[in-house]
Amino acid sequence: MPDPGLSSPPQAPSAQAALPPLPGPPAVPFRSARTAVAAAPVETAAPVGSAPSAASDSGLGRILRGPSGLGTQGLFLVAAPPPAAERVVERAAEPVAGSAAPAEGVPVPGLYFHPVPEPDPVRVAEVSRRIKEWAVEEVDLFPEEWEGQFDGFSVGRYMVACHPDAPTVDHLMLATRLMVAENAVDDCYCEDHGGSPVGLGSRLLLAHTALDPLHTTAEYAPGWAESLGSDAPRRAYRSAMRYFTEAASPSQADRFRHDMARLHLGYLAEAAWAETDHLPEVWEYLAMRQFNNFRPCPTITDSVGGYELPADLHAMPETQRVIALAGNATTIVNDLYSYTKELASPGRHLNLPVVISEREGRSDKDGYLKAVEVHNELMRTFEAEAAALAASCPAPPLLRFLRGVAAWVDGNHHWHQTNTYRYSLPDFW
Repeated sequence: MPDPGLSSPPQAPSAQAALPPLPGPPAVPFRSARTAVAAAPVETAAPVGSAPSAASDSGLGRILRGPSGLGTQGLFLVAAPPPAAERVVERAAEPVAGSAAPAEGVPVPGLYFHPVPEPDPVRVAEVSRRIKEWAVEEVDLFPEEWEGQFDGFSVGRYMVACHPDAPTVDHLMLATRLMVAENAVDDCYCEDHGGSPVGLGSRLLLAHTALDPLHTTAEYAPGWAESLGSDAPRRAYRSAMRYFTEAASPSQADRFRHDMARLHLGYLAEAAWAETDHLPEVWEYLAMRQFNNFRPCPTITDSVGGYELPADLHAMPETQRVIALAGNATTIVNDLYSYTKELASPGRHLNLPVVISEREGRSDKDGYLKAVEVHNELMRTFEAEAAALAASCPAPPLLRFLRGVAAWVDGNHHWHQTNTYRYSLPDFW
């Protein structure tokens, strides 16, 4: 059938000034005392990326291929990303399918994405072992009957796919704990494990103090401190954030807190619509999804990579736009892959295909296909804006950060596509 969302992509900026190679080993030491425990048993040899082709000279292509000149082989710590020819902004407008796609799972037809290698199974196994040990023994995250769902989430595969430049498993665990904690808050406060829109604001505010601590008087501090262990989401937030702040800089930690406040604001908007049975306009829904989205995950890519993007570079409007577009595109991926799962749940679940269908008078199929188009436009805009930023500000830490965010976008799609335990596609084709 005709491809609904793959019109000609926007062209990359014309600036062709040569960019410096990406830095390799972390510039900022991993400060946590826990890193004294060597992760050698789960580290892998580092293949070197192939030489770039002439077609890969766009800004984003140069970011993503990493260093490739003489003497750069030692800079690759983990598996190299896909060939640069698969990541240029000017790539042919056609769906990715066939042998390039992972064997497990079926990609959404017509979706614009980039395939990634299967995550390193040794790292996946070690991250999976450690995160379950943390969830069960350190924070008592879930009752025994939820164990199958926890395992089926496959968070180890998820985080290894999203952070290919993490120097060690200790670094990967920073992102993995935070991901699991965020999902515990979503499930237990908002969704299908006891969640409700009623009273959500109070629960989220108290949970947020596990990330952004309360500064109060000596008389009332003990009551707050005791409350942090009162439920699984707060225990998970407190523990995950403690590990993160021991490894990250104060600026990186504050950046993450800010993005988590954004996330919680998005949760509250969606809850308010549920309480009032409000069907948002499509633009309203997309505004909510810019806050209730994956943004906190790619924004810590430098912390997980063991380096720091300076605060002034992170705060630039151009950088903020790239991060926002990445978060928006990856969140629409979630809407598309979780569509049938949400339709099978009780009540009305708002997602982009549903909102488009109801607000624009489209069939379920046409609403879904229009949502694919929205994703594809966001994805291509993200790539074009990243290329423009790389060309205009080729600072090495920013180039590495942009590469890390792009890797997160691709890893997020890979996990959604291949997690057949959770997701299946609608029968529209």
